[in-house]
Amino acid sequence: MALGVSDLLDKKLVFVTGKGGVGKSTVALSLGLAGAARGKRTIVCEIASQENASRVFKRAQVGFNEVELTPGLWGISIDPDESMREYLLLQLKVKAMGDLLMRSKLFLYLAQAAPGLKELVTIGKIWELTLPDRKVKGMEPYDLVIVDAPATGHGVGFLQTPRTFAEIARVGPIHNQASTLAAQITNHDETGVAIVALPEEMPVNESASLETQLIDDVGVAVDRLYMNALYPHLFSDTEAETLAGLRESAEGPTKAAITAAMSEHKRATVQHAQLERLKEMTRTPVTELPFIFKPQLDLGDFNELSELTI
Repeated sequence: MALGVSDLLDKKLVFVTGKGGVGKSTVALSLGLAGAARGKRTIVCEIASQENASRVFKRAQVGFNEVELTPGLWGISIDPDESMREYLLLQLKVKAMGDLLMRSKLFLYLAQAAPGLKELVTIGKIWELTLPDRKVKGMEPYDLVIVDAPATGHGVGFLQTPRTFAEIARVGPIHNQASTLAAQITNHDETGVAIVALPEEMPVNESASLETQLIDDVGVAVDRLYMNALYPHLFSDTEAETLAGLRESAEGPTKAAITAAMSEHKRATVQHAQLERLKEMTRTPVTELPFIFKPQLDLGDFNELSELTI
């Protein structure tokens, strides 16, 4: 039985991914607002020092801090180096030792050279945010953690990182911790994934392929596909034919207006054909989100989209 969006927001941890430029950051923030509106203490995590939330909520840079953006919704921009420093502090229990390692050129070189280590400590920080009993002293737990995850190809590798480390490090603390993270990511009751697509051929193809990889290869639960930026169907095909006939005899501004209307109708028709392709090629429920005719979205737009994600 397919899960609905309500089930997605009832999970503890949700990763939002998709091809670059499809609006996954927009969907992640909208889901965060939807979670907060339900009374859940929610945090949206941005990866690799992104700062989309600070722009939308007109705040100074959030950085590696848990900042309340609006009642019930927090944001954090996860920097891998800060995650590594925090991890070392939690492991060593002595701040001076952690600081000493982070200042060591050899340690930093080895950390940079180890494939996937930054991704692992980033996921470790995300996991720490989900814990009912936080490891970071004095920090409160969250009901819902939304992750603005890396785009398509990097997103698959990102989610596979804990399992890869668990397989490489057969024993010891790294193996144990990586295994814990891998188990959390593939726990379908607590962790879900949303994929964002655009109504164009390439994003649809990539989204279908991504869904297969995530479900069959990574083993995660893909709970929702979002078809973003859909043009509305303002006219039926019959009405479009009538407009085409009227354009033949129209002149000046009237002809220009009819031409613009028909162009938009054609684009909407092509987009909805891609929507149907996505539904045929995937096994996950699809939610439609409208194109908002603005050069830049504001908080009001995000609140509107948040209601449509539910």
